[in-house]
Amino acid sequence: MVKTEQGIARFVCQTTFGDIPAAALETTRNQLLGTLGTTIAGASAQGCGTIVDRARELGGKPEASILVHGGKVPAHQAAFANAVMARALDFEDSMIPGAHPGAAIIPAALAAAELAGGVSGADFLTAVVVGNELAIRLNLGEAEYDGFDPTGVCVPFGSTAAAAKILGLSEEETWDALALAFCRCGGSFQANVDGAFAVRMIQGWASEAGVTCARLAGRGITGPRNFLDGVYGYFHLFGRDRVGSEQVLSGLGTEYHLDKLVFKKYPSCGGTQSSTEVILSLMADENVEADEVEHIEVRLVPYLYRLVGHPFELGSNPKVNAQFSVRYCVASALLRGGATLAHFEVDAISDPKVLELVERIDVVPEPALDARGHTAVEMRVVTKSGREYPGKTDLAPGFPGNPLTKEEHLQRFWDCVAFGTGTLVDTKKGPDIIREVDRLEEMEDVRALISLLVPGE
Repeated sequence: MVKTEQGIARFVCQTTFGDIPAAALETTRNQLLGTLGTTIAGASAQGCGTIVDRARELGGKPEASILVHGGKVPAHQAAFANAVMARALDFEDSMIPGAHPGAAIIPAALAAAELAGGVSGADFLTAVVVGNELAIRLNLGEAEYDGFDPTGVCVPFGSTAAAAKILGLSEEETWDALALAFCRCGGSFQANVDGAFAVRMIQGWASEAGVTCARLAGRGITGPRNFLDGVYGYFHLFGRDRVGSEQVLSGLGTEYHLDKLVFKKYPSCGGTQSSTEVILSLMADENVEADEVEHIEVRLVPYLYRLVGHPFELGSNPKVNAQFSVRYCVASALLRGGATLAHFEVDAISDPKVLELVERIDVVPEPALDARGHTAVEMRVVTKSGREYPGKTDLAPGFPGNPLTKEEHLQRFWDCVAFGTGTLVDTKKGPDIIREVDRLEEMEDVRALISLLVPGE
C-alpha cells in the first residue's frame, strides 16, 4: 500500500495538463485573474510598501519580480512580498473555514517560474492546480483548527507543491519539500481578531515557504518522512487524530475538488459575506434605508462570531478592523448601497455616519445555525417606525454551491484595477491581462504574463 506521503508526492510529480478536468482549469484561471487583480489593488495598501522596501534592502541575487512595484529580488522574497500585496485587501479566493490558497500558491508559482528560467502556461496552470488540490485536501475543519489560521497550516503544502512542480523536483525531492513545509505550518486567528498586519504576513510566509522548501529539498535537505501519518505528524498535531489518509488519497489524481474554493463577492472576510448580502437584499426587496433603521440584530454560527462578530473598534489598522467586522460591513453596505474596495479605505471607515450606524447593530452567536452551514446568517432589521424586516441565507455568494458568474469574476477584477489606478502598473493593461489569462495554456512562457504586472515592461 502506498504511504500517504509518497502518494501526494507522486501526484505532484506525475500529474500532467491533460489529466486536469476543464472545470478545474477554469476555476484556476478565475483564481489567477482574481489574484493578479488583488495584487494590483493591494500594492499601495498600508504596510505593503514597507514589505517591498524590506525585500529590496535585504538584497541578494535578482531572481524574481516584485509585482506592481518592480525590481527583482531573491525568489523567496518576491513570493513573500507579492503574497502580502495579494492578501492586503482580503478580496482574494479562500476556502471554508478560512484558508486563502491563491494568494500564496500563485506568488510562489510565479517566483518559481522566473527562477526556472521560464515555464509554459500549461505547465504553470498544472502546477497551480496541483498546489490547490493538495491544500484543499489537507484543509481541516473548524474544530481541528480551533484558532489556528488555516492559511498558515494547510496552504504551505500547496505553495510548496506548485514550486516543486515548476522547478522539476523528483518524487523523493518533492516528498522532502512537502515534509519541510510541514515544519513551517502555523499562525493564529488572533491576528484577525486584533486587526493586526500579521494576517498578511502569514500569507507571505505561506508563499515564501513554498519556494524555500522546494529549493532546499532540491539541494538534498530532508524533512520528516512521516510528516502526515507519523506519531507527531500533521494528522495528529493539526488534525487532532480526527482526519487521516483517506481524506487526502481518496480519488487523488482522478477527482478534483477546486469547486470548494470561495470567490468573494465583497472585499472583506469570508465570514462577512452572508451578512453583507442579506442587508443589500433587504434594501433591494424592502426599500430599507439607513436613516430609517433603529436596530439590527445579526445571528452568526459561533465559529464566525468569534472571528468577525466582536465589537467594532477603530484600532491602529482600521482597514483590517473593518474587513473582519460584520458590524462594519453591514453598516457600510446599508449606508452606501454596496460594498466595494473604496468602502474599506480609512476615510470611509472613520466616517461618523457609518460609526454611528455601527452602534445600532448587535451580533450574537447562534449554535443552531451550525446545522444549516458555515455561512448561515439570520438578520432582523427594526425601523424607527416599529416595522421589522427579517432576512436570512444559508449560503453566501461565491461559496461552494453558489458560484459567481463569469461576469461577477470580471467585475471583481475591474474593481481591483479601478482601485489600483495610480499604481506603477499601467491600468490600461487590464484587457491584456484578461486576454492572457484566458489563453494561458497557449502561452509559451508565463513570464510574458508577469511582464504585464511590472512597470516599464
